[in-house]
Amino acid sequence: MIDKQIVYDIVAEALQGSDCFIVDVMVRPGNNIVVEIDNEVGIDIEQCEKLHRHIESKLDRDVEDYELEVGSAGITSPFKVVAQYRKNIGNEVEVLSCDGRKLSGVLKACDENAFTLTITKKVKPEGSKRKIEVEEDIHFAYNEVKYTKYLIRFK
Repeated sequence: MIDKQIVYDIVAEALQGSDCFIVDVMVRPGNNIVVEIDNEVGIDIEQCEKLHRHIESKLDRDVEDYELEVGSAGITSPFKVVAQYRKNIGNEVEVLSCDGRKLSGVLKACDENAFTLTITKKVKPEGSKRKIEVEEDIHFAYNEVKYTKYLIRFK
């Protein structure tokens, strides 16, 4: 079976100096290699094709037969790397926390260890007849969430 780290290193070498980043590299049984990449503006087919050719030039089909799939991270796929969080700062996202809360809000900030989600909720101030909307920042470490993904709304 082809070593995942070898494929990862080949992809990293190919993307060095570009605006693209690695989202995931998987080597499934039967040497089915799946590479997901992304960048700030989105991946086009030419970028995938170029990376596909580069990987093929570095692997020898005579030594190990493999199937190769190169694509972009899907818009509805959960985030897998911090760069995806950075890319989506200011966008509306959905978060499922490990304690079962499903929240939607705007991704406000992120760093290597955690991210901040700004949610809007309705509260009734004391002495008021109507509820008002207030924003609240919630901080999550990456290991405190099951997934975070871009939220698509049709209005």
